[in-house]
Amino acid sequence: MSRYVPIDLRARVRKRFANCCGYCQTAERLTAMRFEFEHIVPRSRGGDTTFENLCLACPSCNQLKGDRVVFIEPMIGEPVAVFHPQQQVWSEHFAWEQDGAILIGKTEIGRAAVEALQMNREVLVTMREMWVAFGQHPPDGSLG
Repeated sequence: MSRYVPIDLRARVRKRFANCCGYCQTAERLTAMRFEFEHIVPRSRGGDTTFENLCLACPSCNQLKGDRVVFIEPMIGEPVAVFHPQQQVWSEHFAWEQDGAILIGKTEIGRAAVEALQMNREVLVTMREMWVAFGQHPPDGSLG
């Protein structure tokens, strides 16, 4: 299947994720980067270019996820399925601490994603603190 994501499908995915990363919920408008259309189940593992298998992802989450379909859960050291932003509710697996600067995993899937995607690296936490101070983060509502 082609890597090309048709314009109408791109618009549907952008709307579904409110122009935020389906994993870390960073708002595209707060960055100097164009977000990517990420295959949740990678094409290399049989994933299709369909609405149900696409999410909007910041370049960092997209790159760090790569073609993985499992992450290692840090507390138990066992593999768990990658968070699926189209099928799972974000707020069931993740929550904000420090008024939105720190992202925590509430479940094995959430903890594994926070660790694997380095969602609390120092530079990102610093940026979130600034966004919080300006009333721009965390995003309103849940993307799930």
